Amino acid sequence: MANVYEVDSGKLISVAAQKLKEKGIARPAYVDFVKTGPSRERIPQQKDFWYVRSASLLRQVYLSGPLGISRLRTRYGSRKGHVVSRHHHMRAGGSMITDALNALEKAGYVTKGKQGREITPSGRSFLDKVANEITRGA
Repeated sequence: MANVYEVDSGKLISVAAQKLKEKGIARPAYVDFVKTGPSRERIPQQKDFWYVRSASLLRQVYLSGPLGISRLRTRYGSRKGHVVSRHHHMRAGGSMITDALNALEKAGYVTKGKQGREITPSGRSFLDKVANEITRGA
């Protein structure tokens, strides 16, 4: 029986994103028009970006235990190139992360705890089933 730790993260996220799309988690209307943070110049070019980000957030909560929005903003941030001074790290936008976690919470995969968002047993089994499918298919 494989779990999330034993599978390639890119394959896991892409398959989980497809399954979340089939399940029909809520996707906000603004996703097609906004950047993911102040360090980005353009909106995401990926067609199913919302579901990929949601699957990635679910994996991060699975791996790193209770996580808050602030820590996830730092993790998904990037470097911004300034004109005169050096590059500095900037955090990602928080509303997209918050809305994705709220959608995962409505689906029953994530719950709020005292320390931050925690994965539920159904979320853990969802990702483990996806990992098993990948190992059987490979």
